[in-house]
Amino acid sequence: MTAQIVESNPADFEDFIALHALISDAFAFMEGRIDPPSSIMAMGPDGLRAKAMAEDFFLIRDVGQPIACLFGQPQGAVYYVGKLAVAPAYRRAGLARALLDQASHHARRLGHTALELQTRVALLENHTTFARLGFYQTAATAHPGYDQPTSLTFQRPV
Repeated sequence: MTAQIVESNPADFEDFIALHALISDAFAFMEGRIDPPSSIMAMGPDGLRAKAMAEDFFLIRDVGQPIACLFGQPQGAVYYVGKLAVAPAYRRAGLARALLDQASHHARRLGHTALELQTRVALLENHTTFARLGFYQTAATAHPGYDQPTSLTFQRPV
């Protein structure tokens, strides 16, 4: 695989159907493991387009096709990142790290002190991955209607 470039808010990107497929494929391993289901299940390509217009959008492409992405937005002192997705065929190639590093640089320029993200309690492999990427757990929260934690919040200094 050739070196990949992280694009920030790429003006020429229009294939939100392919982006939705990327995120859906990357999140498929969660199906049946998390409750409630991921919000991507209720979000279509048009919802992703609106998200990309409202938030910062980081993208890695290979031959024009999206292979990894991340969305980010300021939330107080932290910069929240979500929908971090890497196509299964491209995992373990450093793409998540590249996206998070780019988001860190952007957050630092904006004056934020940390990146923040959430992952589900049941996704132990995500906890391990985020710890390897420099994140530490800061909170546990429950989705509305649940009396036990469903998500864990992690932060990493920028």
